[in-house]
Amino acid sequence: MRILLFAAAAMFALPAMAANTPPRNLVPEYDQAGLARMCDAGLATARKAIEAMAARRAAGAIFEEWNRLAMVIDDVAGPVDLLVNVHPVKAVRDAGELCLQKIVMLNTELFQNEAVFQRVRKARASNPYQAKLQKDLVAGFEDSGVMLAAPERERAKEIFDKLTQLDQTFQRNVREAPMRVTFRPEELVGLPATSITALASSRDQEGNYVLKAASYASFLRNAKDEMARKRFYIARQNRGGTANLDIVQDIFKLRQELAALHGLPSFASYALRRKMAANPETVWKFLAEVKAVVTVVEEREIEELRAAKANATGTPLSETKLERWDVDYYQEAIRRERFAVDQEKLRQYFVTERSVDFALLVAQTLYGLKFHEVKVSTWHPEVRYYDVLDSITGRFISGIYLDLFPRDGKHGGGVAFPVRGASRILNRTPLCALVVNLSRDGLTQSQLTVLMHEFGHVLHCALSKADYIPQAGLNVKTDFVEAPSSMFEAWARRAQSLDLFKQVCPDCPHLTHEEMEQLDAARRYGRGISYASEWLRSVYDMELSTRPGPPLDLWKNLEAATLLGHAEGTMYPASFGHIVGGMAAGYYSYLWAEALALDMLSSFIPNMLDPQVGARFRSKVLSQGGQKEEMDLVRDFLGHAPSTRRFLADMAGQ
Repeated sequence: MRILLFAAAAMFALPAMAANTPPRNLVPEYDQAGLARMCDAGLATARKAIEAMAARRAAGAIFEEWNRLAMVIDDVAGPVDLLVNVHPVKAVRDAGELCLQKIVMLNTELFQNEAVFQRVRKARASNPYQAKLQKDLVAGFEDSGVMLAAPERERAKEIFDKLTQLDQTFQRNVREAPMRVTFRPEELVGLPATSITALASSRDQEGNYVLKAASYASFLRNAKDEMARKRFYIARQNRGGTANLDIVQDIFKLRQELAALHGLPSFASYALRRKMAANPETVWKFLAEVKAVVTVVEEREIEELRAAKANATGTPLSETKLERWDVDYYQEAIRRERFAVDQEKLRQYFVTERSVDFALLVAQTLYGLKFHEVKVSTWHPEVRYYDVLDSITGRFISGIYLDLFPRDGKHGGGVAFPVRGASRILNRTPLCALVVNLSRDGLTQSQLTVLMHEFGHVLHCALSKADYIPQAGLNVKTDFVEAPSSMFEAWARRAQSLDLFKQVCPDCPHLTHEEMEQLDAARRYGRGISYASEWLRSVYDMELSTRPGPPLDLWKNLEAATLLGHAEGTMYPASFGHIVGGMAAGYYSYLWAEALALDMLSSFIPNMLDPQVGARFRSKVLSQGGQKEEMDLVRDFLGHAPSTRRFLADMAGQ
């Protein structure tokens, strides 16, 4: 969750920095008590500022006042939001969750403050950025219930507070109860010898292996024992447990009530009116277009996998059923046979440390940057910090943290945190954090893609030059925020960009261009099933956001209607964290943003490393944040309106 002031490698080292470099603004070290003190002090300062803003009647310099208030709250919310997800000490994470609850309460109070609302509404914007900020703030006030009657306004506040508590409990149930599944040695047959050796320390007293989430992807791709794969699959699907199913139901009931307070028929209508899609009808139309294309590809892929399973198990094709825990295993088998691509062998090419250097070098080449690693105090010894500098002037642009490896209590996926929002007016530079869980023994193509995707988010944050903090970096509509990061994934699969590995690791083995082409062909294989899964999750989210009911029953019905069917004994919604957080009525955004990403990527063809195109993308998209309408950002960069044509054609294999 990110609280916003809207509605609810040695080769990169530089010489000593110039004397006029601004001081770094880092995440301080906090213990439990220190974080609580910082939180209370910051929010007390914010409340005084709000009282002063409310006491003034004329609009005055309301936008500048709001920006200074945003700075105070951002300096609390940004670090705390990060530490809740990465700090190794549970007591600090718990203190952070309490702080975030207080921030949500303050945020709701602010957006229900009628005096401040009137000042914002009556203000006269002096430039387009102020006009956009005013529009977004007014929407935030309306969404928070400032125009509702007093009882309804108070109920809306109660709902926002409760939703925050439920979201935190849901995420904690997933984050702090990591799955551990025990396997006999013979059940690991098929895993690479290096992987089994690396798991030696995870053996219990009986000699069995106790595997955690970090081993899941490799196990599902390689373990020959179907029943072992099934156990791991079910364990992953059931993270969060039945308690989280109850939380999902409570959350969507509250959201439906919130929409009703505003006279809207559903939470989908309430949420989508602030997104690019604008209404549920547009989303359903888009999902129908996806379904029409993806079904044919999915059917073909499933039949190929079913035939592969029949051949491997010696069962008649007519009697062979492809299970969900079979998909990764037989896809990998086909990739090895058809494309000569073995994901486990890719680790020798995508050495972990050099892959990080590769991501930095791509950004350096495209956007005119330098990354200067600096030893600073962090929340964990393995976390790194870099100054981001202009490659020509050496000017300090921003700071970024890299938290790369898995550990207990840490967020289990890949995510970027905008710790400190930019403001050109306040001469305020961004601070951002990349949080992923990479293998230490090299990356598969999937892991390299995740690294590039999240680094794309970090660049969106770090290169922001917005005037006002509420418009900085990732403060854009949720159906656009994934577009720049989805586009950045392309540099993990194109031969021209992958050639940069020769610079970051001259002594490593390198893929030939022919192997890179095969690798990309292998990546495309299975996209029908992958896109169909994204479609299913998007439909599920939209259905819950339109007609909330028992979440597991709805999931079972939707999944049972797919070609692969429902996997009995699983409860995927218990770990579907996107829909309890900010992506509710917005999970379609991943597909939507990929369509935008492919359109924007076309400007980089044929030269993926063209610094002139990179500079234009940095200037017209990345630096702008949300201070212009997202559709206008895309039009400004492309020179024309975007379409879904490339996306649908790519999905169809064209």
